[in-house]
Amino acid sequence: MDLSYTPEERAFRDEVRAFLRDRLPKRLSDKVRLGRHLSKDDYLEWHARLREKGWLAPNWPKAHGGAELSAVQRHILDEEVTAAHAPRVVPFGLNMLGPVLMKFGSSEQQAHYLPRILNDDDWWCQGYSEPGAGSDLASVRTTAVREGDEYVVNGQKTWTTLGQHADWIFCLVRTDPQAEKPQQGISFLLIDMNTPGIEVRPIVLIDGSTEVNEVFFSDVRVPVENLVGEENKGWTYAKYLLTHERTGIAGVGFASAGLANLKRIAATEMSGGRPLSENPFFAARMAQVEIDLMAMATTNLRVVAQAEAGQAPGPESSMLKIKGTQIRQEINFLTRRAVGPYAMPFASELLEEGTNHEPIGPEYAAAAAPQYLNNRKLSIYGGSNEIQRGIITKTLLNL
Repeated sequence: MDLSYTPEERAFRDEVRAFLRDRLPKRLSDKVRLGRHLSKDDYLEWHARLREKGWLAPNWPKAHGGAELSAVQRHILDEEVTAAHAPRVVPFGLNMLGPVLMKFGSSEQQAHYLPRILNDDDWWCQGYSEPGAGSDLASVRTTAVREGDEYVVNGQKTWTTLGQHADWIFCLVRTDPQAEKPQQGISFLLIDMNTPGIEVRPIVLIDGSTEVNEVFFSDVRVPVENLVGEENKGWTYAKYLLTHERTGIAGVGFASAGLANLKRIAATEMSGGRPLSENPFFAARMAQVEIDLMAMATTNLRVVAQAEAGQAPGPESSMLKIKGTQIRQEINFLTRRAVGPYAMPFASELLEEGTNHEPIGPEYAAAAAPQYLNNRKLSIYGGSNEIQRGIITKTLLNL
């Protein structure tokens, strides 16, 4: 997507493209392009190559080992790596916990955890949602009761993405059940997943994958020094983290790559003896989603630039979350429509490495159905779009 880059920014884009040509393994890009499930080793392999280049933490300051790229450079990097079908960077440690520790963590926590996050010594997952506290996150019921120098944690988290691979989990826990408001009395706790009393159970999704999990805590003992910031102030830290998560959920790079793939498919598939891209109704919907994507990309740059200047994203991150998920779901819908009947039969085994199943239809058809099905969740996770509209209204009207 051309946003009239400066000569320096175009040079950076060329550097990114050269890096991807030289360092992105074809095996990994093929798995991403075809929608196959990635293993933990796949993610770690790609993380290592980005870390070697210095781009694994593009938004981190150099003082903590990051690249400290500008907002535009990060946009370019995101757009190019997704266009090249590189694996995503697992965000929980790098893009969620890292910024929270830099702003609210103690110097000891920063010195210990940040290098380990950057080096992939610790694989983190997010312990926010619960069976009765999803978008209504302030209703968390997992408790942490202090006993001497430890908290004793009991409760359950759900929809824990990649929790089956995690070494650590950052959790919202209730430390004051008598607080007047539900947002009060919540703390932000770092928990070692190898602690006795933790059980992880996979949840099978509609596309056949098991990337999310339930996590149960039964009398799990956590050192008090694993508390981030102050006790009962976790809601402040949680909101700070979520603004960064929701900006990322906009998924400009993923949408750009998805749109490029859609255009290729529409130019290949035929309708009435002509390419589908020449069908006026289909072409109009593709044009509209491209216009929406260009507008969102510009807004995303503004928000990221504000964050770079030290301002935590406000209602703008909710706007980006809503629009970004709508755009990506529209692209998934149009791609499935473009593939036609080949998107109907779907066997999750086709997405596993080493499968003996023959793909049905053209190569690009294999991922159409699972991506459409899996990405229905985009408008729900990270705070449902309905909740985001409420946040926007309350913030802008000062309610």
